Amino acid sequence: MSETTALVPERREHSEDPFAATAADRFDDAVVARAAERRTSTRRRALPAAFRRPLVLASAAWIVVVLVAALWPGLLAPGDPLGGTPTENLQAPSWAHWFGTDQLGRDLYTRVVHGTALTVSAAAIAVGVGVVAGSLLGLLSGFVGGRTDAAIMRVADVLLAIPGLLLSLAIITALGFGTVNVAIAVGIASLAAVARVLRSEVLRVRTAPYIEAARASGNGWTAVLLRHVLPNSIGPVVVLAVLEFGTAILAVSALSFLGYGAPPPAPEWGALVSGGRDYLRNAWWLTALPGLTIAVTVLAANRLSRGLDADGRARR
Repeated sequence: MSETTALVPERREHSEDPFAATAADRFDDAVVARAAERRTSTRRRALPAAFRRPLVLASAAWIVVVLVAALWPGLLAPGDPLGGTPTENLQAPSWAHWFGTDQLGRDLYTRVVHGTALTVSAAAIAVGVGVVAGSLLGLLSGFVGGRTDAAIMRVADVLLAIPGLLLSLAIITALGFGTVNVAIAVGIASLAAVARVLRSEVLRVRTAPYIEAARASGNGWTAVLLRHVLPNSIGPVVVLAVLEFGTAILAVSALSFLGYGAPPPAPEWGALVSGGRDYLRNAWWLTALPGLTIAVTVLAANRLSRGLDADGRARR
């Protein structure tokens, strides 16, 4: 028996029959297959489940392009957004001018790309104001409870009862015009939704056994709140922040369209749409293409937030 076993490696090396697989051959093949399967599963786990969906991946790619345009507009449009050639005014979209030109001969694509910084920065400020202020209120409301919870939630109910655009207009009337004031107004109008979402998560987390164990081990309320409650409650707020980013872009563009944003000739997206209203019959692209850019960005943010939300629910 030992001599037969010793001859197995030699038969595997010099066997002339390719179909004569030994038990050792089958074992090696199984090991290689399992190793390949582990490598594939590891690569899949490295990529979040949300980004394996084509629409979510395309939405994330578009948001990345928008952020690049906001941070480095010269990479996508090296021209001057304020300069133009009057003899080339109101030209339709072409290879020379992808989005056409406006009434002063300025390249509309260049103006849309350079206007991304104004719109996206205003939306980022609005999301920051809404998330930070709303998170503080929601954390305090859910963790303290009692009369504090009741008072904060009644204020949130009042804010939610007022349409966001109308509330933003009221705040802008008090603060004054300008991109920063528009961003602050939009952020204040959105903080109530963030507060309610975080409050519900804090109410769920604060009764968990590990919170009671952390408190019983001698940790103070502040340490428990910052180390355990907040990190385990912030997930839905992150998803909501992505959704609010798209909503803030829409709100900032709407207020800019009404003339409450940066003054001309600043190429804010909403101002570009507003500036093309007088030329709809002869130059539809002045309104349609900036409006399409706003719509695609908002839809991409919404689809990305839905994908992240579905991924978070699956993990929970």
